[in-house]
Amino acid sequence: MKFMSYLLSLLLVLSFLPFSGVVHSEEHDVELWNVVKPLDTTVTFLNTGAHPDDERSDFLAYLSRGLGVKTSSLIANRGEGGQNEIGQELGNGLGIIRSREMIEAAKITGVKSYHLSETTSDPIYDFGFSKTPDETLEKWGEELTYERLIRFIRTYQPDILMPSFRDSDSQHGHHRSITILSERAFEDAANPDVFPEQLEEGLSVWQVKKFYLPAESEETATTSLEIGDYDPIYEMSYPQIGEESRYMHKSQGMGNDIGVSPRQTHLELEKSSVETTGTDELFEGIPYDFKEWAEKMPKGEKSLKVHFTKFQKSLEGIISSYPDRGEAFKKTQKALKEAERLQKKTEKSKLEEQMKKDLLHKISLKKEQLNAVSFVASELSVDASAETTVLTKGQEVQVKVQLANQGDEKLKKAEVELVTPEDWVVESGGKAVDLKPGEEREVVFDVEVPGDAEYYHAYDEPVIQAKVSFEAAGAKTTHVQDLEGTIAVLPDVGITLNPEDIVVNRAEVQEEIPVVAKVKNYRNGATSSQVSLTAPEGWEVSPQEVTVQFTESLEEKEVSFTLSPPEDIGEGNFEVDAQAVVGGQTFSSTVQEISYDHIGTFYYLYDSKVNGVAFELLTPENLKVGYIESGFDKVADYLRNVGMDITSLTDEDLASGDLSQYDTIVTGIRAYLSREDLVANNPRLKEYVENGGHLVVQYHKPNDGWDKDTTAPYPLTIGSPSIRWRVTDENADVTVLQPESPLFNYPNAITGSDWDNWVQERGLYYPMEWDDRYETFVSMADPNEEPFDGGILMTEYGQGTYLYTNLVFYRQIQGGIPGGYRIFTNLLSYGQN
Repeated sequence: MKFMSYLLSLLLVLSFLPFSGVVHSEEHDVELWNVVKPLDTTVTFLNTGAHPDDERSDFLAYLSRGLGVKTSSLIANRGEGGQNEIGQELGNGLGIIRSREMIEAAKITGVKSYHLSETTSDPIYDFGFSKTPDETLEKWGEELTYERLIRFIRTYQPDILMPSFRDSDSQHGHHRSITILSERAFEDAANPDVFPEQLEEGLSVWQVKKFYLPAESEETATTSLEIGDYDPIYEMSYPQIGEESRYMHKSQGMGNDIGVSPRQTHLELEKSSVETTGTDELFEGIPYDFKEWAEKMPKGEKSLKVHFTKFQKSLEGIISSYPDRGEAFKKTQKALKEAERLQKKTEKSKLEEQMKKDLLHKISLKKEQLNAVSFVASELSVDASAETTVLTKGQEVQVKVQLANQGDEKLKKAEVELVTPEDWVVESGGKAVDLKPGEEREVVFDVEVPGDAEYYHAYDEPVIQAKVSFEAAGAKTTHVQDLEGTIAVLPDVGITLNPEDIVVNRAEVQEEIPVVAKVKNYRNGATSSQVSLTAPEGWEVSPQEVTVQFTESLEEKEVSFTLSPPEDIGEGNFEVDAQAVVGGQTFSSTVQEISYDHIGTFYYLYDSKVNGVAFELLTPENLKVGYIESGFDKVADYLRNVGMDITSLTDEDLASGDLSQYDTIVTGIRAYLSREDLVANNPRLKEYVENGGHLVVQYHKPNDGWDKDTTAPYPLTIGSPSIRWRVTDENADVTVLQPESPLFNYPNAITGSDWDNWVQERGLYYPMEWDDRYETFVSMADPNEEPFDGGILMTEYGQGTYLYTNLVFYRQIQGGIPGGYRIFTNLLSYGQN
């Protein structure tokens, strides 16, 4: 069986409470089982990979939910270069979505998720598809990437390390890079000469015990695991739990409904630092629990061996108390005290240094897990919220934390404190109190945001958290919980410009370019703001400044400006900056609000400005275009902004409208996926072409509602697997096969420079087969590969023409690339000369 892939992402989820959703069984206490099962083993497992949603979810669910293995995923980037099936966010905005989706997916499989990428536009960025690890590591910075990887391994200290993918030519260059570095790290993380500065900072070297790869086939596997078992607690199989997590990756269209059936995972052991007894079991040679650790101790540590064996029995006793929360709570308090004593005994022992470090690390992890059991079993309910989730610098906000003891045991010294940045001012909410069963308590805090507070960043820890602690039977339990919603420190006002990108057509310089600034008040209450635009020298802006009055928080108003470029504007890029002055302070940020039901609401802050480019763009007079928007691109808006007559076609238009009024009809990228009405009315589009129309279809994936035999007028098969059918080098040489064609001469004379400065790639999902009646027009290839000549296909059909292109014009047009505009305009204008 081919091994799928697996990796996860984002910051450590501070709450120890994993997956409490998906299954809400009346018969089983899933929340309790989630936290007691990990007490069964001391093994830690780390998966490494490249992008969010690449994880082998079924295997992770088996390890974490099925066996209780502490399982984590470390992935490289945020998936910024991918596609978005739920909205129009791309780049960093999409990276935020995919990172949050990863967190939600991890809650379901019980996996901790981490990233090598630390911030937006981090060097370890998803720059798009890469066919080689050399290109990937050159762009990421190999030294930076490897240093972060070694640092993480030395911090997390995994027993088993397994990348999601093999280093093979059929794999994404990002995947291959992480696999190569992970295998190298097997030795280097244990080598004190590799990044010695990490050791000076307090980290220790770490020797991974086993390094596995997904097997090439069942025949090459050294270890095969049956992971398809049905789990009666979750009332699902582990692959079903995995698919529930995959449904969280909605921006990538993941998740499938599957039944319960056998499923195997096949692995190849590539490296090992432990001795085995000749078996090929996954954990052979690695102590599975503290009893097995005790068996490895020297004879001179007889007392310590007894204590570790006894401690393991205590842990197993907690598991066996399931589903009795009261019994689990009592046993956990004893185990917490036992763990403290065991830690001290181990520190004082004469064990070999490496074994001592290993055991102290395992004890610390077990204390975290016991802490989680204690909190869940206590049945202490915690509700934490702020009076507003949006904050500004200097603001005061009230935070309420409500505690309710819903269990049967008294919780002594129950206390709440807020975790905030050091310079925040927090007035205490009260002293610790004892909470008897059935008692409730509300703790109120007054919080002041400093005037120099950091603005919100989606990858930072929450700016306010509630830390709750209590004692019982002499043991202390601590729980950190996020507040409801996303608490964000934002600018006093945010400015969103429309359009964010403009083109000045040097063929006919616009006298006036309208720009609308949406100004949103994030201050708590009424305020006033003076809004203005700053344009390059020689431009005129009208009005010069507008005063906007707000009466309440989160109010939004629009301000209209007119830009007038100079008649003799030179070719090239330019910027128009926006600013708003509030109370003498200047703000110049766009606050992109990202909100979806499955992840919540988050923000991306960036400079508020219009990115502009000036170049010559010729368009046919009176060309009328109908655009079938998919929701995945903004091409229609960008073409309107350069003065083209673009009408967005509705469901009704496709079903019964007069399509003959349009000279050209265009489909947005992957429109056959998002527009069921397009699939249903595709025969009308072909009839439109047959009657003399010109239809331009932008790229699709093979499964985007695309029928290779009937969607296009003649058979056209989209390439699969997609890794083969791409030109990822955005600078790849382009050969025009029919330079005399109007496609390259009308209305714009296309030259070699029009293929310069493209972004991310040339094309993807190239057609792999097509009917002989299609003509080809361009040829291009990645280095050392055979060229593709299907980037632009066109055929006559009846009295009209049908054109299919998989070149990524939408990225070029939305990125302000002159050649992208000029070539695409020619494609739309075919037949008009």
